[in-house]
Amino acid sequence: MRILKPIFISGIIAFTMASCGGAKTVMSTNPANIDKMPLKTTPLSEANMKRWSNLDLVKDTVPGMSVDKAYDFLKGKKMTTVIVGIVDSGVDIDHEDLKGKIWTNPKEIAGNKKDDDNNGFIDDVHGWNFLGDTENEQLEMTRIVKKGDDGSEQFKSASAELEKSKEELAPQKQQVDMLLAADKAVRTFLKKDNFTLADVKAMQTTDPTMVQYKGMFTQILSGTPKAEFDSQIQEYKDYVYDQLNFNLNTEFDGRKVLGDNGYDMTNKYYGNNIVYGPKKEGAKHGTHVAGIIAQIRNNKIGGDGIASDAVKIMSVRAVPNGDEYDKDIALAIRYAVDNGAKVINGSFGKNYSPNRQWVYDAIKYAESKDVLFVHAAGNDAKDIDTAPNFPNDTDGAKPEYADNVLTIGALNYEYGASQMANFSNYGKVNVDIFAPGVKIYATTPKNTYEYLQGTSMASPNVAGVAALVRAYYPSLTASQVKHIIMDSGTSLTNSFNLAGAEGTQTTLASISKTGKIVNAYNALVLAEKMTAKK
Repeated sequence: MRILKPIFISGIIAFTMASCGGAKTVMSTNPANIDKMPLKTTPLSEANMKRWSNLDLVKDTVPGMSVDKAYDFLKGKKMTTVIVGIVDSGVDIDHEDLKGKIWTNPKEIAGNKKDDDNNGFIDDVHGWNFLGDTENEQLEMTRIVKKGDDGSEQFKSASAELEKSKEELAPQKQQVDMLLAADKAVRTFLKKDNFTLADVKAMQTTDPTMVQYKGMFTQILSGTPKAEFDSQIQEYKDYVYDQLNFNLNTEFDGRKVLGDNGYDMTNKYYGNNIVYGPKKEGAKHGTHVAGIIAQIRNNKIGGDGIASDAVKIMSVRAVPNGDEYDKDIALAIRYAVDNGAKVINGSFGKNYSPNRQWVYDAIKYAESKDVLFVHAAGNDAKDIDTAPNFPNDTDGAKPEYADNVLTIGALNYEYGASQMANFSNYGKVNVDIFAPGVKIYATTPKNTYEYLQGTSMASPNVAGVAALVRAYYPSLTASQVKHIIMDSGTSLTNSFNLAGAEGTQTTLASISKTGKIVNAYNALVLAEKMTAKK
């Protein structure tokens, strides 16, 4: 799982922490002429920011998915509960805002240490953990290099990319080490950890290094509270050192603790039933994904899940801090399918996939069982019609090898020039549609909540819409639901900034198959029309 690089902007020393607390804006304009008039901006309230995915472009002038409008449409209609498989880093199934939303295997007796349903997994009450106690992993390119030079183009490419990644990481390590050293020195000087801007300005010193540190923190704390700086520097440290110690380290063996060969499909039953993994904190990504779909609506303690009234969440842990193994992903998809999931969310991806066919076969297996697979497009700001990105549903061929896959790009909350998330991958062939993916508020482990961003957040937004459609219109197939979501999206024709290409303008029609953003209300209306025709 490739996470987003934390963003650090510099003042005096060319690097400092970016503040997340500034006022944000969204466009406010006449919706009748939404693509024609110059944009005006007004602040988006914190309450609306926490649930902007639910808002409506016409009513709220925010490029949300019209979920509130969808719920008005659904009033009084009958539904059937849909199981959504979350193939991810794990889910904190004890979270206060996911109570009653976690899938329970009806055929399994909890705690008796028996495989009651004879599916090969003992006590799989709420899902399965294919990683066992594994937390960190190498990237796939690192594993390829570790296996040795086999003369292949894949090895040459992976080796070159690994060396480039290490070179790019070196100055980042220097940055984070300097920031940490400065923080420690100022804390020691002031004899307090949670120092303020006033404390720093009052420092009396002639030591050249401390003078430099004083200047650094004067700038930093002018825009960022110390507690926020501490949080962000820890995130940056984890990002850098996790790559050095695990992701890019050819000597690291994250799978050793699991005792399974990730390249041997003969053993399919490994791991354990602790679906959040060895530490709940490690399930942050998956818990956030689950919350986007299922956190309880309108309870005023978190965000509002897209489909909380309609779903049960099945946690299938297969995504470590690093690149996932194709074997784990393939088996996780099959597990979710075999245990009743009708929608699977896959907020993961990588550049190399030595055993991609295992994953493709699992996706085709899901298709044969009428299961929809919703997948994040990735966060590299690249055109994945040409850049490698796995899994996908074409593998360079036309037509698609399966018709049950939706690949999702990410939107920002600002309509206009910045409406595309500046990290989102794109592709006229391989990205189907766009959905909210910036500053998404949802559950994180141990009854906490955070704003996170990524196509990893856009994907479950769409998986939630798909679950709503399947819950209220269960006669529709996975393929039909896929095309309903694509066909019913809102077309936007305005130009905006292309991610990863400063100064380049584009349109949704140029970077996605549909040229649209997801609209839950429209999807449900179309689903009802299609059902009525049957």
